[in-house]
Parts: sequence; C-alpha cells; structure tokens
Amino acid sequence: MVSRVRIPRTDLEVHPLCLGGNVFGWTADADTSAAVLDAYLDAGGDFVDTADSYTWRVEGNSGGDSERVLGGWMAARGVRDRVVVATKVGSWPERPGLSPANVRAACDDSLRRLGTDHIDLYYAHRDDPDTPLEDALGGFDELVRAGKVRHVGLSNFSAERVTSALTIADRHGLARPVALQPHYNLVERAVYEDELADVAASADLGVMPYFALAKGFLTGKYRPGSPAATAPDTSGPMASARAGGAVEYLDERGVRVLGVLEEVAGAHGVPMASVALAWLAAQPTVTAPIASARTVDQLRTILPMADLELADDEVAALTAASEDTRLDA
Repeated sequence: MVSRVRIPRTDLEVHPLCLGGNVFGWTADADTSAAVLDAYLDAGGDFVDTADSYTWRVEGNSGGDSERVLGGWMAARGVRDRVVVATKVGSWPERPGLSPANVRAACDDSLRRLGTDHIDLYYAHRDDPDTPLEDALGGFDELVRAGKVRHVGLSNFSAERVTSALTIADRHGLARPVALQPHYNLVERAVYEDELADVAASADLGVMPYFALAKGFLTGKYRPGSPAATAPDTSGPMASARAGGAVEYLDERGVRVLGVLEEVAGAHGVPMASVALAWLAAQPTVTAPIASARTVDQLRTILPMADLELADDEVAALTAASEDTRLDA
C-alpha cells in the first residue's frame, strides 16, 4: 500500500503524487480525463490540483473547464469523499485578484463547477498587489469560517510576501496559509531553494511544486537529435502544448541531468519521470510534487514515484548534475 504524506498543520494525509488537473478539458477531453482519474484513484491516488483559470486561454474554452471535468467525474463515480481537492483563485480574468468580494464569488463559482460544498485546499493563485494582504486573507478566513474551505494556500508568492502573509494571519487571528505551490524541479531550482525553502521550513508549510517535470523535459522525451526536440509539435488538441518550453532546457547541463536520470531509472526499472519526481519528494521541504497526465499511459510513467525510494548517493548525483542550472552558479 502506498504510504501517505501529511500536509503540515492539517489533518490531510494525501498520496505523494498530486495529480495536476491543468490538462483536463484541454489536451485531455472529458472521457480521457475520467480514464486518467479512474486509474489514479485505482492506484491509491486521492490528491488533485486544479484552478478556476484552467484553461481560459485555450481556443474554445472559457475558464473553469478543468473544474467542471473534475466535478463531473466525482459526481459520476460518487467519490467526492475519497478525493482531496485543491483549486485556486486570482488568475482568471473573469474573476481577477484577491479582493474579499472576488474571493467569495470565485469560491462559490468553483464549488458549483466541482459539485461540492467545500474545497479542501484553496490557493491564492498569484499575489495581488492591488489588494492589501490583510483584506485578502480576511476573505479566505471568511470562507474557512463558513465551512466552504478547509485550508488556505499560496501560489507564485515571493518569499517576502509569504512571510508577510503568515505574520498578518497570526497577528489578526486569520486562517493561516498551510501550503505553498512554487515553480520547482531539477532544472529550475534557484528561486525556490534560494528564496522560498527556508520560509517553507521555518513556517512548516506544505510544499507542492508545479512544473515538476519541467514542461515534460524530465521525462526524457526531449533528447539531442530526437524528433520531439528538433521539431516540437505544439499544434492540435493532443499535441504537447509545452514542447517549445521543454526544449529550452536542452543544453549541456540539461543533457547531463537526463543522463543521470536515465542511469538511476535503469537501476530501479522505472521511467525517468518517476525518478525526477522522487528527487523532488526527497527534498526536505517538499510534500507532494504536482504532475499531470493527459493519457493513462502517461500516468503510468509518473505513478511509480510513490513507491520509489532513492538512495542518498542517487539523490546526491542528481543534485550535483543539476547544480549549475541554478541562476547563481
């Protein structure tokens, strides 16, 4: 049985892989998304991350698409009580910012799309310089007190603003953020490790990194000379919409990281993607990396991370291979 991880300062014990819902209703249609969610649940998964803004930028979508797909699946399967649902507010032009009025309205909208009466973890998707933190946190606190939200998180906040938010919450007796969702992976380490990790550790925050596979680069799909790298296909509903971003990592350092990933993956008999996620999970402040899968086959490449324990020397080798990808190197 897969071991669980606890989000600090909560009673939430979750699967060590948080399934990203950004592809639901985008590169994975409703039926395919349901198949992925079924397979994740069957494997013991129970932690799904989405947002009200997913995926308003995509032609034919309007926002809230991922939440509707997830909500429809939970209703059809009758599994709401088996899923820890995380969603976000503040990044969708239809519901912009973190004013208390907007947070209240956006929460109600998300609850309707998700078909539930509560959100387990509700993130501020990004900072809102136009709303004082005390006001924003007050809006989230109101939702917690009303029972619509169980816990609050912060995504894409600077270390300074995270610290300020925690200080204000404690000072005014508001619901204290318990989770942080930063951009962090083997080839994007600097901002998190140099600025946010100490804050997360000292404040006992749960950390759920997004882009955990560096837009697919850490799966090993993008190699020197490979078709995916030389002519990334970003067109069509089932194409990798992030392929262009992934190939940006294909330099000398990226190749070195892929080499170590392949070696460690071979030693354990697992896909490279699972090793990259296991490295993240081995970092002392990380609770559960977020990774998405637009097919069941893709899900199978990331699920093994839940049972994968890397040896200390393997973690060290991956860290050393990626060390000079940091901005201060």
